Amino acid sequence: MPTPGFRGLLRVYLGPLWPRVLAMTTLLLLGIGLQLLNPQILRRFIDLAQSGAPLQALLEAGLLFLGIAAAIQAVQVVETYLATSVGLQATNRLRADLMLHCLRLDLSFHNARTPGELIERVDGDVATLSNFFSRFVVNLVGNALLLLGVLVLLFQIEPRVGTALTLFALVTLAVVVRLRGVATPYFTRVRAASAGLFGLIEERLAGTEDIRANGGVAYTMRRLLERTRALVYAQVKASVVGSGTWSLSLLLFSVGTALALGLGTYLFQAGVMTIGTVYLIFRYTELIQQPIEGINRQLQDLQQAAAGLKRIQELFATHTVLVDGAGTLPKGPLSVEFQDVEFGYADRREGENGRQPAAGGKQQAESDEPVLNGRPPSVLHEVSFALEPGTTLGLLGRTGSGKTTLTRLLFRLYDPTAGEIRLGGRELGSLLLADLRRHVGMVTQEIQLFHASVRDNLAFFDPAIPDERILAALHELGLWEWYESLPDGLDTKLAGGGGLSAGEAQLLAFVRVFLKDPGLIILDEASSRLDPATEQRLTQAMTRLLEGRTAIIIAHRLPTVQRADQIMILEAGRIREFGPREALVSDPASRFAQLLRAGMEEALA
Repeated sequence: MPTPGFRGLLRVYLGPLWPRVLAMTTLLLLGIGLQLLNPQILRRFIDLAQSGAPLQALLEAGLLFLGIAAAIQAVQVVETYLATSVGLQATNRLRADLMLHCLRLDLSFHNARTPGELIERVDGDVATLSNFFSRFVVNLVGNALLLLGVLVLLFQIEPRVGTALTLFALVTLAVVVRLRGVATPYFTRVRAASAGLFGLIEERLAGTEDIRANGGVAYTMRRLLERTRALVYAQVKASVVGSGTWSLSLLLFSVGTALALGLGTYLFQAGVMTIGTVYLIFRYTELIQQPIEGINRQLQDLQQAAAGLKRIQELFATHTVLVDGAGTLPKGPLSVEFQDVEFGYADRREGENGRQPAAGGKQQAESDEPVLNGRPPSVLHEVSFALEPGTTLGLLGRTGSGKTTLTRLLFRLYDPTAGEIRLGGRELGSLLLADLRRHVGMVTQEIQLFHASVRDNLAFFDPAIPDERILAALHELGLWEWYESLPDGLDTKLAGGGGLSAGEAQLLAFVRVFLKDPGLIILDEASSRLDPATEQRLTQAMTRLLEGRTAIIIAHRLPTVQRADQIMILEAGRIREFGPREALVSDPASRFAQLLRAGMEEALA
């Protein structure tokens, strides 16, 4: 949901919290009243002491002063608690909305950005709005009321003093407001530099093994130093510019204090006021500093919040290119049909595996075609084939031939550049995305396991799946022995896959898909990293998994495609060969038969 600005943020995220905001406002007004009252009591104490009043009167005044001071502190503690609570609840809702928005964006958005950068956008930028949500409006109004109250009381004490200090307050406020927004561009650069640093750290930590094995430590540390230096320089510039209003206000406050003391001394010597009233003027002049400093601080926070808001609005303004449909798929095995499908990645940083090139490197394109009519070079060219429901397709081809791209189109992570894809007899673009992805399951080489219980990892945090169904799936797919070794059963915590072999992780992924019960299953080289013994165990589970379902198996090894009904070989994004496996095996001139004679692993490397 796009945010129109600060006013929209307040309406959307503070609106539901109005009872706490109202309580916070009430406490703030109570605190302002007590702050205006306490100097009056101290003035009376001073005048009583100077006039030789009885000790009892002095004690009463002193105790009243202390009681009100304690009440002021108590009010501030409760108000701070409410403000913190409101700020956290509002920003957490905003974080949730940003996270949901990012999850709904298509894959091209995520491939163009590192996870570290998105973490900074979703968390770091939102953190700059915490004070804006919790205190900005209430404190701005409260400081304005406190300033107005002080000036009114000064006019009541002595009109000349009130006039002089009112002019002082207006000049100071005018200077502060004049400088409003000066630091916003600098704080925007700070947020951008911080996001860049987070992105670099995340990317380099993820590639620690490759960096150390290939001697990239020095380069990585140099890049880290460059990003850190850029962040430091941006922070220094923003701090210097942002503190300009603060330094100027301090100078003006010194002038105001000297003005108050000078007027008080003059009027005291003229016999117009008592020493207690002189103190009262001095104290109220100090109180003038408090709201002006508060307004100044709020404006500085507003500058930082404006920088964060700008980046948040940019993120909300990013929309997926995939338009959701409304159709649904039937239960059971699904037919698959490609008709003259063309596809090219608009972002050339993305290749067959969706990975970005290393810093300073270049991604090898899958095609040498030039960009024509504003369209990116094609990865798939005029791909046409059809699979009947319940058919298993063995998909072969060298790295970069377009195998993974073809399966991503079936998930509708992208839309084809041209042509049409039909699933279950329905055009892919007409289907509800959530329903489409419920009916298509995928197992890849890389298995993502979460720091959560075995139950949550298998059911993908869906509490509607009963334990009995999970246990039955574990038993059916050959993981029962592993399950019995778990100390807490389904409640055992998995620390990101620690302690699991590659085969066990793949079998857990099979259980996930089995519980999902899709009509189409895609196995993207799911056994390419396993030894033959483990692959044999996986093959047994695969046999059960594929029963009664349409399947597409991407593989390099011969045993993996022996179960296939149809074979398709892709070369440079085009179908080199497609037909029944048995017919291709019996045809010595077929490309598939040549692969079998040469050895698939070597020929497709």
